[in-house]
Amino acid sequence: MTEGTTSPAMRYKEIVGLARGSADSLRAWELARADEIERLLADAHAAVAAAQDREEKARERANRWWKMALHNVSRLSFVEVLDDPQPIPTARPQYLDRYLEEVKPSYQELVQAVLGLGWRAKR
Repeated sequence: MTEGTTSPAMRYKEIVGLARGSADSLRAWELARADEIERLLADAHAAVAAAQDREEKARERANRWWKMALHNVSRLSFVEVLDDPQPIPTARPQYLDRYLEEVKPSYQELVQAVLGLGWRAKR
């Protein structure tokens, strides 16, 4: 055999070595990808838990404001209180803080309106 040619056995060993190296590289990539996916999944679970906690706090806050509003309106005999408000499915979660900021001024307007309509304000 000449110097530039290799024997079939050497070529076979070279191919097997390359295949083994490729398999090892693929295995390492798959393990790294699995770790990355597990990390992303853990982050997603944490984000969902944080969102659920934020939703629960917002629900409690809204219920507290609603009860305070009902307490003020209950003094007016001519106002009929209907059912509790229901969540609006089309509301945008990214605007939650903006929605919550609108509640306090609206509640204060309601209190002022109730005070203006009460019998004590008629004097």
